[in-house]
Amino acid sequence: MKKIGILYGQENSFPQAFIDQVNRICGPDVLAESVVIDKALQGGVPEYTVIVDRISHDVPFYRAWLKEAALRGTAVLNNPFWWSADEKFFNNALALQTGVPVPPTALLPAYEQPVNTNARSFRNLAFPLDWEGIFRHVGFPAFMKPYAGGGWRDVYYIQDREQFFLQHKQTGQETMMLQAAVDWDDYYRCYCIGCKEVRIMPYDPGKPHEDRYVPERHPNPALYACLEEYTLVLNRALGYDFNTVEFAVKDGTPYAIDFCNPAPDAGLQSVGAANFAWFTEKAAAYALERATAAVPGEINLSWGTFIRRAAGIHE
Repeated sequence: MKKIGILYGQENSFPQAFIDQVNRICGPDVLAESVVIDKALQGGVPEYTVIVDRISHDVPFYRAWLKEAALRGTAVLNNPFWWSADEKFFNNALALQTGVPVPPTALLPAYEQPVNTNARSFRNLAFPLDWEGIFRHVGFPAFMKPYAGGGWRDVYYIQDREQFFLQHKQTGQETMMLQAAVDWDDYYRCYCIGCKEVRIMPYDPGKPHEDRYVPERHPNPALYACLEEYTLVLNRALGYDFNTVEFAVKDGTPYAIDFCNPAPDAGLQSVGAANFAWFTEKAAAYALERATAAVPGEINLSWGTFIRRAAGIHE
């Protein structure tokens, strides 16, 4: 029997709904359940054909365990090796290469020296940095945010250079990005599953978390087609099985703001019943598809076109 497991943390609504949906559609030769780890040993036959990972970004033990499971043939969704390597600054650079518009962005070293470093660790870094060149490239207003953060954690709206320097002092050892603010007319969050299924959700990041998914007032078919195309382009390049892409739309142009969300929000109370039902249904169907396609003993991970191109692998 093939087993599909889901690894999760503080979530309540999605994991059980996912398990129930898989078991509803899978037939007698597949079983979905919560992952249970009672020991982590190297080698042996993998217990799970597929594992949906919702928590390893917060728990290093899980991330290491998933990598070893992937080596033994488990299809881990998302690929734990790529997820470990990815971050938002690289995402932006890749978006530019793929033709998806993104706001001007600069990477910032941590304000404080990281633990186990000293001044000699930064002999290749100019001091001071070319702040005026950075500010000219990005412009104000701007957002300062962690280069590998998520969930709108430690995101600051910066109106001018004086506020930038005051705020940067408060970021400690966090590596940050400075990104031009888009004075958007519309904002969207797009689920993407399996680099083929897209759900476009109107979204208002300025509202409380539970009220951010808002009804669409004036659907625009041409805009929606562009949002779907950009979402697929980005996720196919990155290779994520599950992800969300956020777009700020200004004068009809969607700017990709955040697209490194491999454990996207799927809480019933926050995303709403319709979005929750869509994500649960599509996630279960995709996990079952991957379980059916998995080859025992092989590496059954998804790899984006960026990695395939870098490795000289052609479709």
